[in-house]
Amino acid sequence: MKSKIIFAVAILVAGAVFADKVTLKSGSYLTGKAGQMSNGELSFTSDDLGDLKIKVANIASLDVTTENVVEYVDATQEKKNLSVKDGVIVDEKRSPLDMAKVKTINPVKETWHGSVNVAYQSSRGNTYQNSATVLANVNRRWEKDRVNANFGYYYSETGVSKEDKEKSTDRWDLEGQHDHFWSVKFYTYENARYEQDDIAGLDYRLRLGAGAGYQWLDGREFASTGKWSFNQEVGAAWIKNSYVNQDPSADDSYATVRYAHHLKYFPKWNDKVEGFHNLEFLPQVDDWENYLIKADIGFSTKILMDFDLLCKIEWDYNSMPSIGRKSSDIRYIVGLGYKW
Repeated sequence: MKSKIIFAVAILVAGAVFADKVTLKSGSYLTGKAGQMSNGELSFTSDDLGDLKIKVANIASLDVTTENVVEYVDATQEKKNLSVKDGVIVDEKRSPLDMAKVKTINPVKETWHGSVNVAYQSSRGNTYQNSATVLANVNRRWEKDRVNANFGYYYSETGVSKEDKEKSTDRWDLEGQHDHFWSVKFYTYENARYEQDDIAGLDYRLRLGAGAGYQWLDGREFASTGKWSFNQEVGAAWIKNSYVNQDPSADDSYATVRYAHHLKYFPKWNDKVEGFHNLEFLPQVDDWENYLIKADIGFSTKILMDFDLLCKIEWDYNSMPSIGRKSSDIRYIVGLGYKW
């Protein structure tokens, strides 16, 4: 069975005498409750052994009693009685289902997802230091729409004692984007971003934009590597800046073009690890020497229940920063978080 298949089977037991039955190719069988089938494995709650993961390739047959909703890649849906026969998904006529045309089976009702990650460091002695980073995200995907919002707060102070400590980082940003899908892969978007950075001499920066994107991969699984998602976006934006000491040659309000891409990767060898990379490039329309770049790369991994470890590198580049400030800011972040 192709590993890209995501097969969710929801079973409602009609009575105490009824149960789902999975028969293995070895001849043994289990009774209980079938659950989600994904990544070539069936989640099965056995009456005797509890929660199990069974490889679909090892299943000779799966007997269930409920009707399933098949969602095709063209967004149409159809109800079918499905089961597994010799490791292959089949319909009520025992004919193999053409999985190339199937997006998912029994699509899960979408809810809000998100994460909150916190990193903190404190030093006392020859060095007095406090630093904290808070990163938060909320997102949701519907059939035709997708919403994503991010918040970041960064603060640090350092010195040789409490009395002479100085603030070395004081930054926060908030951004959100809405995507509307006109087809399975093509979408248009609107987004907004607001940020402040006292150390970089940025009183505020407001950005409003719109454009179009293409979802090249959306959780597509490759047998040799794992699951990939990748999309690219092109659009336009309006930016309003206010600096402590602004470069006389820089405009405080201007239009830009925008290019962005977003990558997510779940490796085959460990589906608890999520790698990611994001890039955004915004050059001023009438002055290409003035541009902004925002990028990150990193990974998160589940460590216990819904708690995870986040490791990432963030890079911000401003070709015309506040006078006396550097163009490039790099942040290295390691933090613990909660994901839902």
